[in-house]
Amino acid sequence: MQPADRERVGRRPGGRSLAVLVIALAAAPLLAGGWMAMGPGSSRIASTPGPLGQGTAAPLRPTEPAEAASSPARATASAGPTASGRPTAPNGPFVGGLLIADRGNGRIIAVDNGGRIIWSFPIAGSLPTGEAFSADDAFLSPDGRTLTANEEGHQVVVRIDIATRRVIWEYGHYDRAGSLPGYLNTPDDAYGLANGDVVVADIGNCRVIEISPDKRIVRQWGQTDVCTHRPPVSYAVPNGDTPLPDGGLLITEIRGSRVVRLDAAGNVIFDIHVPAKYPSDTQLDRHGNVVVADYTNPGAVLAVDPHGRLLWRYGPTAGAGRLDHPSLAIPLPDGTIAVTDDGRARVVVLDPGAERIVWQYGTTDSAGIGPGRLADPDGLEPIPVGAIPGL
Repeated sequence: MQPADRERVGRRPGGRSLAVLVIALAAAPLLAGGWMAMGPGSSRIASTPGPLGQGTAAPLRPTEPAEAASSPARATASAGPTASGRPTAPNGPFVGGLLIADRGNGRIIAVDNGGRIIWSFPIAGSLPTGEAFSADDAFLSPDGRTLTANEEGHQVVVRIDIATRRVIWEYGHYDRAGSLPGYLNTPDDAYGLANGDVVVADIGNCRVIEISPDKRIVRQWGQTDVCTHRPPVSYAVPNGDTPLPDGGLLITEIRGSRVVRLDAAGNVIFDIHVPAKYPSDTQLDRHGNVVVADYTNPGAVLAVDPHGRLLWRYGPTAGAGRLDHPSLAIPLPDGTIAVTDDGRARVVVLDPGAERIVWQYGTTDSAGIGPGRLADPDGLEPIPVGAIPGL
């Protein structure tokens, strides 16, 4: 890895891997409260409006100022249609809840669609002796009983028992980066697999690895510390490794802004450039298109087809709809997109067709740990009803 890229995968305090970060918060109106359904006019999408995955690219248009909320936010909302006419869940625009890695507060929380915290980690006795907690991603494991979380800043990946809220497995050497067996260097996007293994993007070592429960590397994509784009042989600083239903992976490369889809055997299905300055943790939507968070300020969320053609882009440059270093954007079943807006201390749900934010947890530009507050929320996952006690 070149020195410039070693700097690029370094962390800012409480942030995702990046080269040079300039925080320039615009004088945008604050959204009142910690959870709210957003009103119309909060943002503009720089694409032709249309269903998710079916829009066509259009020239960027000037962003209209977002409208501030007209009333204080509350933790519940009545049922009814969103601006796009889509039926809502009883308390929000989606069914179930969200698992949020609230990195700046050193916790993972699960919130329902009404903004109520129904589960949190850690509690007393959760962690190994002498360790603090600061997960930047957390995902529900296929076994339904555990979460898998990565701590980039502490160089470890952990599995957490949902019922007892205890760390029951850890890989890596706490606060010590490396490339030898048992070590990681800036681990990102750790997912539990159906076979009990864990797959993780080992950013600083330019590889993706699969780790067995007995802590052996049983599979590797890329060559350790070979940080060039030559899939499937090597990858240029991979920060995403999303497991796919067909057994393959979706690998995101920071350097060169590339996304590679692999099949279960590791063969390249597509290898595309995406129009993002800093692509982060790409996902597939229900049409097989690629949804990308652009980890910049102003940030953006966009979708491209498997050939790299831009389908839509959400990227307001001012107002309440502006994003500041969004790190993860996950499509929901109804076509909306759940997004971690790290720099503005919130998680939002975007409706690309309606060109606006339709749901939010966190108080915009006001980090904190009280009710309705987040601090550098860096990871999320939609969770179905019943996945977490109380949901």
